Amino acid sequence: DLFGVSMIIPLLSHHVKSLGATPTVAGIIGSVYGVLQLFSSTLVGSWSDVIGRRRSLLMCVTFSALGYGLLGVSSTLILYILARIPVGIFKHSLSICKALLSDLVSENERPLVIGHFNAVSSVGFILGPAVGGYLTELEGGFYISSFVCCSLFILNAGLVWILPWDDTGVAQSHFSNNKKNHRRDGAQPWTSNVENSLISTASIKTHFKPAWNEITSVLQKINIVLSSNLWDVFSVRFLMTLAVMLYYSNFALALEERFFLKQKMTGYLISYSSTIGAFAGFLVGPTTKLYHGNTYSMLLHSSILTCFLIFFYANAVAFWQVFLCATFFSISTTIGRTCITDLELRCGGTQASGTLIGAGQSIAALGRVVAPILSGFAQEFTPCGPPWLGAILALSAVMLMLFRIPQENESKKIKI
Repeated sequence: DLFGVSMIIPLLSHHVKSLGATPTVAGIIGSVYGVLQLFSSTLVGSWSDVIGRRRSLLMCVTFSALGYGLLGVSSTLILYILARIPVGIFKHSLSICKALLSDLVSENERPLVIGHFNAVSSVGFILGPAVGGYLTELEGGFYISSFVCCSLFILNAGLVWILPWDDTGVAQSHFSNNKKNHRRDGAQPWTSNVENSLISTASIKTHFKPAWNEITSVLQKINIVLSSNLWDVFSVRFLMTLAVMLYYSNFALALEERFFLKQKMTGYLISYSSTIGAFAGFLVGPTTKLYHGNTYSMLLHSSILTCFLIFFYANAVAFWQVFLCATFFSISTTIGRTCITDLELRCGGTQASGTLIGAGQSIAALGRVVAPILSGFAQEFTPCGPPWLGAILALSAVMLMLFRIPQENESKKIKI
């Protein structure tokens, strides 16, 4: 998935300009994807809870393949925009895979497994740009890259279709395990409103539910999450997403202006950071054991480290300091992404894993929409403006965790 996508992403801005788009039009078209993701992430995640992971994943992969196939024939701006629409709506395969993993593994194993999942995803992002860059040197390189990406998604659709699995069996097994765990802990089963509301659908064979019932169930799940008090956790995700996006927003330009670094060296630094991030995914398991499974403490400490590194980068006076920041920044953000996903699932209950992960992705998409605006405003004052603002936002997330989430975390229950 990400191998194919990362072949295309670095080429999009150049391709849309070659079609005659001005920088402003290119920016507006680029924001279409983020806006579609903002509204579709929660819907698709909840949809996967209702109809099952297999059907939703198959649909998402198939429509994404259609989008990248259209991109391969986009010789006009209209075709380009049409190609981005199905991808913006249905490119949620990774979120559904995370929800499926949360169905299949126990709560204690979840950070380890999601960490490995993120590591493999990072490997795809390391290899993809190199292959895409090679293909662009050929005649019609962008179109070749698009068709290769489309072919990879068709291959993924075939894998989803032929691999043996049973959504109903997973849901029933997970339901019964959760119920046993609650009773063993001495608590009343399903005290969480989300789990209480979704328990009735856990054992239903949703493949045969009428379409209207599916839509009603999706809207009900979303309403339950929106009316929950998970917004503290979502706020932490939003602030940290903004902070990280601001760190990367003018990274290449700032290095050129501050340290006279060539674009080639900047590219090497970004590839190095991605490699470190991939290795960091495999550190999540040992780190979780070191913290005795305390995801909240892991998230708090990784957020503090991220805040400090952004502040250090904003005040760096030599390139070796930037290199040092990039190394540990990749580690802290990789662990932080895994922890915030696990914390959402711990607080909200795994019966709504698709809805919760989708809501988290919507929050992240909102951050990707807002970050360029804040970055442009901050750069009006200084090239160091975006990371300075990012450090302030990361500090706000840390303060929120210290003063809001601990009281709810101590009871190990957030009433949703």
